Amino acid sequence: MISQQQPCRSTTGMTFEQMLEHVRYEGAYATRAQAEQAVQAVLAAFGRQLTGDERVELAAALPHEAALTFTSQIPATEPVTGWGLVKDLANRTGGTPATTRWDTGTVLRIVAQLAGQDLTTRILAQLPAGYALLFGRAELTQAA
Repeated sequence: MISQQQPCRSTTGMTFEQMLEHVRYEGAYATRAQAEQAVQAVLAAFGRQLTGDERVELAAALPHEAALTFTSQIPATEPVTGWGLVKDLANRTGGTPATTRWDTGTVLRIVAQLAGQDLTTRILAQLPAGYALLFGRAELTQAA
């Protein structure tokens, strides 16, 4: 018999409600429900992109409810660029690319705060181009 483990609890001290309030404020959403909708959609989409130890560590850094949404997704076999993530999410939610880019950047900037600088750097190193700006960082490339 396989025993199911309890999901990792966040050690950040931020509750899901506090996370939603941060997203609501940073994203200038009119209601908590709009912020929650953005969090759920973005974390589900991002959950399809991240694998390995970074996925586990990020789930542990998120509030419990956010971690459940994030980890409920099976990672894609082929990762997409940051812009590809935004376009895919816009198609899934029916949003425009501009509003979906806003939602994604707002949520992932809060995720970066929860994850901390080291984990965020390792996450970005694993992903294709275009994610740094979504996490609120400059996209650095090497000169040709």
